[in-house]
Amino acid sequence: QVQLVESGGGLVQPGGSLRLSCVASESIFSINFMHWCRQAPGKERECIAFINRIGTTTYADSVKGRFTISTDNTKNTMYLQMNSLKPEDTAIYYCYANFRGNREYWGQGTQVTVSS
Repeated sequence: QVQLVESGGGLVQPGGSLRLSCVASESIFSINFMHWCRQAPGKERECIAFINRIGTTTYADSVKGRFTISTDNTKNTMYLQMNSLKPEDTAIYYCYANFRGNREYWGQGTQVTVSS
């Protein structure tokens, strides 16, 4: 069983920045792809950023130009750099990874709150 642990969430003012981290218990050299998803109160979970094994990235329109997904394979870590944060970005953010063998795992989430 692979474990994913998110960190880096917190309270930030509108216009501020946060960097989320997701550390995997297995080498992410073995991933097929990873993504970041989020769930706001009363809303369905939405996936907002994607990265595959060769580094191809895609973003939801709601975050494109503000968020950047990346990986550090030597540290088994995926990052989400979040800039120009808005109140509507407030949500629990979850890390997802699909590993070789079509094994899929979710982290427990980290809370991001954007408020004055």
